[in-house]
Amino acid sequence: MPNVLKVLLGFAVLSVAALVSASAPAQVQEEAFPARPLRFIVPYPPGGPLDTAARWLSERLAQSLGQAVVVENRSGAGGNIGAAIVAKARPDGHSLLMGAVAINAVNPWLYSSLPFDPERDFAPVALVASVPNVLILNRDFAMTNGIRSVRDFIDYAEDHPGELNFASGGNGSAGHLAGELFNVRAGINTLHIPYQGAAPAKLALLSGEVDFMFDNLASAAPLIDQEKVVALAVSTAERSALLPGLPTLEQEGVGKFDIGTWFGVFTTAGTPDAVVSRLNRLVNEALAEPQAREMLRGMGSDSTPGSPEDFSRLVRRDLSRYREIVELSNARLN
Repeated sequence: MPNVLKVLLGFAVLSVAALVSASAPAQVQEEAFPARPLRFIVPYPPGGPLDTAARWLSERLAQSLGQAVVVENRSGAGGNIGAAIVAKARPDGHSLLMGAVAINAVNPWLYSSLPFDPERDFAPVALVASVPNVLILNRDFAMTNGIRSVRDFIDYAEDHPGELNFASGGNGSAGHLAGELFNVRAGINTLHIPYQGAAPAKLALLSGEVDFMFDNLASAAPLIDQEKVVALAVSTAERSALLPGLPTLEQEGVGKFDIGTWFGVFTTAGTPDAVVSRLNRLVNEALAEPQAREMLRGMGSDSTPGSPEDFSRLVRRDLSRYREIVELSNARLN
């Protein structure tokens, strides 16, 4: 064989070998998931419901995957700092985010710029918890004025325009947005008073400094059980199984009112579908355990297991819905 032909054949063999070796790592990496410990980013400080759920899930996932799942609290900027870490991570399923309605559906409309795109940068994995908000009143105020229903409350507010006020954990919080939406949907005029967190907002309600507030059911339930506040309705389209006797705002005549609080697991967009599906299955299996159901019930959650597609539809729906609500509230954070 001529020397030139031998050289050309040699180059061809080397080229094919190079292509095979270049494609092999990606294929092996996908099949070997997980190849290393996972990071589970909680974009809020330790101790809250997202942190509690993430730490419980991390233990179950570690057992199922055979790799450590390390929870990292990376709080700041309303959760945006922690979310950005996962948005910019390698799309291989090794970086998880405990996302929430505030981060993935509300913040995009509250902030003029974000370090991530809420739709393009994340792959929803599984919904963990879905919690209604509940309209609660200062007990003395309600009893003194004979307010026992949403209709009673709206009638009172119509007769006293601009005199009532409501508390929230801060501008742009779920309680703030729910209160502003209530003003619009019920056609009343009440004043928003922001506090530095939900705890001082509840203290203001209990002391009579404010008249009402929207609080998540898990937080409000002890106050309702102890009859320290008067609960009138939940903010979601369906009643809560935890308080079945409490009507929805829509059932009480306040139209187009269906907002709540949820949180769930996300990973980086572009992660292989097989990895996302596996993570979804493992999260749902963990959440089906009795201990998990008890934990979620303590958070006031009514959530049920679903697919990544189910969770994606919820995120897209609320991203669209909260745009209108934020615009109605005139809330901006930067």
